[in-house]
Amino acid sequence: MIKTERFAFTGADAASYAMKQINPDVVAAYPITPQTAIVQNYAQYAADGLVDTEMVTVESEHSAMSAVVGASAAGARAMTATSSAGLALMAEIVGVASGLRLPIVMAVVNRALSAPINIHCDHSDAYMVRDLGWIQVFSETAQEVYENMLMAVRIAEHPDIHLPVMVNQDGFITSHAVECVDVFEDDPVKAFVKSRPLDKYLLDLAHPVTIGPLQLQDYYFETQKQRADAMEKAKEVIPAIEAEFAKITGKTYGWYEAYQMDDAEVALVVMSSTAGTARGVVDALRAEGKKVGLLKPRYFRPFPAEAYVEALKGVKTAVVMDRAIGFGQEGGALFSELSSALYHRQGQTRLQSVLFGLGGRDITPEDIRGIFTDALSGDSRLVKYVGVRE
Repeated sequence: MIKTERFAFTGADAASYAMKQINPDVVAAYPITPQTAIVQNYAQYAADGLVDTEMVTVESEHSAMSAVVGASAAGARAMTATSSAGLALMAEIVGVASGLRLPIVMAVVNRALSAPINIHCDHSDAYMVRDLGWIQVFSETAQEVYENMLMAVRIAEHPDIHLPVMVNQDGFITSHAVECVDVFEDDPVKAFVKSRPLDKYLLDLAHPVTIGPLQLQDYYFETQKQRADAMEKAKEVIPAIEAEFAKITGKTYGWYEAYQMDDAEVALVVMSSTAGTARGVVDALRAEGKKVGLLKPRYFRPFPAEAYVEALKGVKTAVVMDRAIGFGQEGGALFSELSSALYHRQGQTRLQSVLFGLGGRDITPEDIRGIFTDALSGDSRLVKYVGVRE
């Protein structure tokens, strides 16, 4: 196994340190709270000569994504980072990056979208771009941020995938909280991430290609189907890459983490940092004899429906927690995805949607205990809000 060294890192530190070990050819940087520390740290690595990266300081997030699109299309390994309004501003080019099948990796520190202006966490930014063709992985801890960044490079650059990857972490809760993070030695990390495998790229003058052509009725539909096929193929590739990662690090991940799920009658389904709070509540309720469990999805795109349905098999009620409102939608985005998956397969589990934590509002152990208590007592509401003043 790879030797590790322990650091006191924030989630932002963990993301930038992973980037340092990856040593991409190009990083485009534009600051936005609470992501700023990632590109600030990386700029310091570049200034100190610890990486060979070309740092491109741009005038907006739209330009940041445009710069890494150009770099990636030219054959470079390119990365960036953003949050909230920054992701909204670059959304046009976020779709372009995926449509051009460019293996960009972007660290996203999840933050509420305006208005009103808010700089704290929810998942409205990531959900906003959920259908633009990016693989989306969510991280509970700084440790997961670090390791997800390393695996993201291999996933994005796999020849059967060639889709960009977004590594999400909760704004301030993860990005600015200091934790112990075990980082791997540089050389084994470099051996794992390897060099970017090149096939078709703009600077290969011996094999000229067109990137970003006009496609009307004649070819556009087929291109989109190919992108959808690549996302489906990712369901095969991601487990293989994570298995390779496990062999050298001893760290086993997967589509989700199941906690106390073997005989659970009521399960909480929640992504990112809130899973850590929920885990303690599960332990407390288990000590009281309650059959409760926790399912923490890691991937939202691709959405591994079969795996999540199997994980909920035998559960009577699953409470699905979304840290964002889908305005005009029945319940949250994760709830809707799971509802569809269950309906089309076995559907024996009743789902309830809980909307919580918008704009960084705390979700407490007492709140989560109340959610479990209501579900155990047969709460029939399909959608409810937790932690909001009436």
